[in-house]
Amino acid sequence: MLLIVGLGNPGKTYQNNRHNIGFMVIDSPVDKYDLSPAKTQFNALVHTGKIKDKKVIFLKPLTFMNNSGRSVRAAMNFYKISLDNVIVFHDELDLVPGKIRVKTGGGISGHNGLRSIRDNCGTEFKRIRLGIGHPGHKDRVHKYVLSDFSKSEEALKNSICAGAAEYAEMLLNNEFELFQTRISEYIKG
Repeated sequence: MLLIVGLGNPGKTYQNNRHNIGFMVIDSPVDKYDLSPAKTQFNALVHTGKIKDKKVIFLKPLTFMNNSGRSVRAAMNFYKISLDNVIVFHDELDLVPGKIRVKTGGGISGHNGLRSIRDNCGTEFKRIRLGIGHPGHKDRVHKYVLSDFSKSEEALKNSICAGAAEYAEMLLNNEFELFQTRISEYIKG
């Protein structure tokens, strides 16, 4: 069983923010595979179901980014999921827009959602790092991540979401490097 987490902030105010790309990306496979309607559980929106006979739980914490780890830990405890079966999709300032990188463990680069997961669950979870670029100076980061994608970035964002749905089965088979390669190719079109 896999727990696939998208990081973001709840509510309409934040729904199109760069910081919410984790939420946006996991919505695509949820729609493609017709998983259960969202239910509120673990202070999160939860979709459950099967993809190619593998049970999956998609989770979008409703705790705001800084407390995401609480929802992840509650779901892990309830479903008895080990940390090595947790995959987290999140925005990454250190990657250019459209760049996707897969990583297990490591530093959190100041990401409050990752910090919360690390503090509540541990460090050895898989991460799908979704590049959003950097605004150029650390003083501009907060405003930048909480701003919406620009019109010129919409097509790229939509390609990332569609690619995640197209290649989601690779995540279930632990083909993370192949997922990274295929989604990158998909984005380039």
